[in-house]
Amino acid sequence: MGALKKLAGETAIYGMSSIVGRFLNWWLVPYYSRIFLPEEYGVVTNLYSYIAFLLVILTFGMETGFFRFANKSDQKDKIYATSAFSLFGSSLLFVLVAFIFSGNMAGFLDYPNSEQYIKWLAIIVALDAGTAIPFANLRLEGKAVRFATLKMVNIFFNIFFNIFFLSVCPYLLKNNPESLVRFIYQPEFGVGYVFVANLIASVITLVMLIPEIRKIKLVFDWSLFREMFWYSFPILLVGIFGMVNQNIDKILIPELVPASQKPMEQLGIYGANYKLAVLMNMFIQAFRYSFEPFFFSHQKSSDSRLIYAQVMKYFVIFGLLIFLGITLFIDIFKIIIGAEYHSGLQVVPAVLMANLFMGIYFNLSLWYKLSDKTWMGAWIAGIGAVLTIAANVILIPVMGYMGSAYGVLVCFVIMTIISYIVGQKYYKVDYDLKRILMYLGVSVGFYYLSDSIHFSSEIVKYALNTSLFSAFLAIVFLAEKKELRTLLKL
Repeated sequence: MGALKKLAGETAIYGMSSIVGRFLNWWLVPYYSRIFLPEEYGVVTNLYSYIAFLLVILTFGMETGFFRFANKSDQKDKIYATSAFSLFGSSLLFVLVAFIFSGNMAGFLDYPNSEQYIKWLAIIVALDAGTAIPFANLRLEGKAVRFATLKMVNIFFNIFFNIFFLSVCPYLLKNNPESLVRFIYQPEFGVGYVFVANLIASVITLVMLIPEIRKIKLVFDWSLFREMFWYSFPILLVGIFGMVNQNIDKILIPELVPASQKPMEQLGIYGANYKLAVLMNMFIQAFRYSFEPFFFSHQKSSDSRLIYAQVMKYFVIFGLLIFLGITLFIDIFKIIIGAEYHSGLQVVPAVLMANLFMGIYFNLSLWYKLSDKTWMGAWIAGIGAVLTIAANVILIPVMGYMGSAYGVLVCFVIMTIISYIVGQKYYKVDYDLKRILMYLGVSVGFYYLSDSIHFSSEIVKYALNTSLFSAFLAIVFLAEKKELRTLLKL
């Protein structure tokens, strides 16, 4: 229970920064939805999907490799330096290539005459990838507050410069056309300022990370790097396949939706509603920040597998509370985005559940990381990627963006099942499947019950939905009251 208390404490710190920071950052979605047309927001959604892929490629699983090697060696300085310099080098090389071939890349992405976009996006990706190991070292050292503060600063400046370029500058220029603002702001640049704001925030974060970067010794061990790289390479494949599962839909929608059905508009609507699953994403991200170093550091504990089983159960419970909280009260959440985007609300339940299963899959992934069978994790993620691509190619032309939502849900459910079955053979953990499946069944049942009833008034609707949410809480409390009392005492 003491280990669970530590994990909960670190998750709370990471979670508060993630929740507050991402919540603030998330307000850019309703902000964009009232500034940009859906087809314009579709450009932002599309390009950030490519950024997600590039970040995974440029970090090539080295964060996980860093945690693994640093926890089983007394040469942490050498491991820190070697892994950091490897990412610095790959990031610099990527920027050089992007600058040289920016025109070709812009044409390939169907954004001709937008070479400047490509250059800025390349620098953003390089800065984020290059600072991954210093951030990972903060997590390894348990400096959750420092880590959280830096992440918050990045988000604050990103939001600040978005508002500055998209609202303040237009206002100043409108009221005083001859002001100095005309030298830094061009109205026709439009969504490009979204990326400019991100770039400025990333540079500021790099500057604030200098104390951590200065700790890096001027050493690079090729032998150690090769060993870390081959451990991490399957994690890279897992990451790429994971990005396929999470982001390929936002790349394929413009390609598979007929031009007559306005693909970029559909992508903008889908992207905005996808973001309504933000609470689930924040919870999973906060959990991931603390769980990976946690399970590596506790692998030798005598009760480690019991702890992992408890963590899984409570992870699912909290995830389902978020699922019910959003789906039962979706009419409240929908006012956050512009009315032009409300036609896509039906994707939210599927996306929420898909994200929950993604978190469960991450939870299960400890078996191949602790048993050094990372290649098997890559195979499972590869199966998921094939399923996702197939589902999108088949369903998008028929169902539009709803096909993408169903595709990602089916993908993560199947990956979770496969990972559980295979993982039990190599690293058996006695997960409380009975309780977990019961909670899943009850929550999904409550959602469908609410969705199937046509209410005579909003008051009756919210009364029933509040009762359903309360009933789920009561079921959890009655089933887990003995453990919950112990945890609350801690």
